[in-house]
Amino acid sequence: MDDQKELWGKILAEIELNVSRANFLTLFKRTALLSLEGNVVTIAAPSTMIIDLLQRRFYEIIKRAVDKHTQMDASIIFAPKTIVATVEQAKESNMPLFEEEKPKTIGHLPRVRQDYTFENMAVSSSNQLAYVSATTVAKKPGQIYNPLFLYGPVGCGKTHLMQSIANEVFKNDNSKKILYITSEEFTNEVVESIRTNATAQMKRKFRNVDLLIIDDIQFIAGKEKIQEELFHTFNILVDNGSQIVLSSDRPPSEIQKVEKRLLSRFAGGLTVDIEQPDFELRTAILLIKAKKYGVGLSIEVAKIIAEKAQDARSLEGLLLRTITEAQAKGEEISEELANKLLGNKKDETIIVGSFHPDEIINNICTYYKVKPTQLKSSKRDAFLVKPRQVAMYILKKELGLTYVEIGNILGGRDHTTIMHGVEKVENLMGKTKLSEDISSISRLAVENVVDY
Repeated sequence: MDDQKELWGKILAEIELNVSRANFLTLFKRTALLSLEGNVVTIAAPSTMIIDLLQRRFYEIIKRAVDKHTQMDASIIFAPKTIVATVEQAKESNMPLFEEEKPKTIGHLPRVRQDYTFENMAVSSSNQLAYVSATTVAKKPGQIYNPLFLYGPVGCGKTHLMQSIANEVFKNDNSKKILYITSEEFTNEVVESIRTNATAQMKRKFRNVDLLIIDDIQFIAGKEKIQEELFHTFNILVDNGSQIVLSSDRPPSEIQKVEKRLLSRFAGGLTVDIEQPDFELRTAILLIKAKKYGVGLSIEVAKIIAEKAQDARSLEGLLLRTITEAQAKGEEISEELANKLLGNKKDETIIVGSFHPDEIINNICTYYKVKPTQLKSSKRDAFLVKPRQVAMYILKKELGLTYVEIGNILGGRDHTTIMHGVEKVENLMGKTKLSEDISSISRLAVENVVDY
């Protein structure tokens, strides 16, 4: 047991270097290594809501830290636990930190949320075509729209739709080989396979599936070797009758620095635009999410919260914030509580960031009162220099993106320009109010992570 505690302490120290302090204290501080059997690592956390956040946002960071300190390719299982004593109390009374219960796996497909289903999705005019297309693909994978390419801004529901396809296909035939992965994870696996001379194993993994889903495909821009591997994988899967589903923040024609032959494959199936959810859809989403968390939410309270958010991710963050506040005060979730917590000005919009490049950029633009299109443009106006360099700095330091990736995000800028921008901000930190600006922007970025 002491060895496990020591191991988990090392893993947490590694994780702490790769996440913000707010996230570490909120999400990781009360976790524990429950068991290590073979290559299966079971991590305990205080609640299923925290587990949900850990899986969605920090799975890869956790896995890298676990693999490094266990010297193996670990399979990670999260188990919800009820804390029966704090660490200090446990030491004093010899009580375990977590009450004993049999660990259970959260979810049935790696990286796919079990609650992301078609039944749990609200539909309106903004996502109706995408919803119909996704359900059609799930019923007849590989037969109609191949690939299905979904695009739209952050928080419009692309990931929910794609994971709903995975869940539906799995439900209809659990013998199907299904792989959901982000473009960053795909990139990392290709690079690692080259480094370790294991390309044959990597090719088998991606080319022997019935359903391949890749999220945020725009981030392969400028990565020639990754694009080549994806191109050949794409052709083999389509020839084998396997289904491919892709998502992006823009249509294929607007993704820069991607080979034309690959863009042609992207556009060879059905390309569907998803718009930001309108007020009615945001309200419906809140009611569905509240039901998922077992919380009674009136439609009037849902409307108040819906007015304060612009996308689905913001909605969940504000909902969890409201639920936590009500629980902490021992109150019902009322209109008065929601107004007091979120503000009652109808023209005040709260943008709650999550750790996605576009949302970081949106937060920066909100703070400096500029437009994302201006930030990403080739214009060099004086009023754009500071917010653009701050964006470079935060994308590098907070998200850990490469200079090339940041350059692609910010309108196709050269990596040397990004390096200069990051260095410029680092040199000015402490000498100007820039550090205060960055702290304020960072608070926006973590606002929807609630301290349970």
